Amino acid sequence: MKKHFLLLPLLALTAGLSCACGDKDDNETPAKVDIPAFATGADISWASEMEKNGKTFKTRAGEKADLLTVLKDTGVDAIRLRVWVDPDGGWSGKDDVVAMARRATAAGLPLMVDFHYSDFFADPGNQTVPAAWKGDTGDIAKMSAHVQEHTADVLNALRKAGVSPAWIQIGNETRTGMLWPTGQLKNYSDAEWEAFARLYRTGYAAAKEVFPDAKVMPHINQGYRDNAWWFEKLKSCGARFDMIALSHYPQSDNGSMSWSDLNAEAVKQINALGAKFGVPVVVSEIGVKSETPSLGKEIIADFITKVNRSRCAGLFYWEPEVYGWWKPAVYTKKGWNAYDMGAFTSDGRPSAILEPFLSK
Repeated sequence: MKKHFLLLPLLALTAGLSCACGDKDDNETPAKVDIPAFATGADISWASEMEKNGKTFKTRAGEKADLLTVLKDTGVDAIRLRVWVDPDGGWSGKDDVVAMARRATAAGLPLMVDFHYSDFFADPGNQTVPAAWKGDTGDIAKMSAHVQEHTADVLNALRKAGVSPAWIQIGNETRTGMLWPTGQLKNYSDAEWEAFARLYRTGYAAAKEVFPDAKVMPHINQGYRDNAWWFEKLKSCGARFDMIALSHYPQSDNGSMSWSDLNAEAVKQINALGAKFGVPVVVSEIGVKSETPSLGKEIIADFITKVNRSRCAGLFYWEPEVYGWWKPAVYTKKGWNAYDMGAFTSDGRPSAILEPFLSK
């Protein structure tokens, strides 16, 4: 997810990355943290850059505190972090992820790792090969080797840092495949499915090699749709998955449907997928418009109330910590506008949007 912006200009931001992991023992025993039966999590992959830019956070009572303390105070009980291969400024690269993952683990929050296999956002419209891998485009064997090496490299770095992820995504919103054109699902032919499935299988195996107890899964967008066919085809190509991950944006996924209808359809499809494949389903991305927090609260509460928790493992709010029209430096370079689904107020406090997390 990255496409919801506010039409407000910002000053250019500079990107620099300080790694908080360089001064610690590199062979820590991976820590175990409690995994909630139904997670109310947050993807906070922008947090380290926001902090570098001087953004601070407050509890609901208005006291300055570390972001993770603030989030826990709102009912957030799990963290999701995306991983890019060689990103601009290092943000969401391996070192940044390890540093943030250490903080999450120290705070007792279980972690979801989201591999994009790209240098920037991967989604149904963009699955761009990392610059360092472009020379091997079209070579499925070499591209699979890159997937294996990158997955193992990041996960071994987390293990050495004392972090044991509870969940691992192999690809981000891969409805149209990944690492285009090598693993692209353009026409959904058998040959395309086999190429994509090979890449996925490679990532799955690499993840299980490092963390055999982690729940490893594919991820696609538009959770309100009947997606059973997609997972059936992936499974028929020899792919295994311990969970299913979906994105659900009830105010923007389908302009012809109301948010309440989209919530109802998403719940219906989550229950159907869980029953058909015998695995939990997690909404690894959800977000609502920040400009109407009372409505956003209603939408999130409606979804949490309706979803069958025997089928759904939880939901992760995408980048709730964004406030004050902040945007990452790379957005300024690209001429993009700010993300418009943050769940914090203009003074850095959690908004009403996150209140349903407290009463889940």
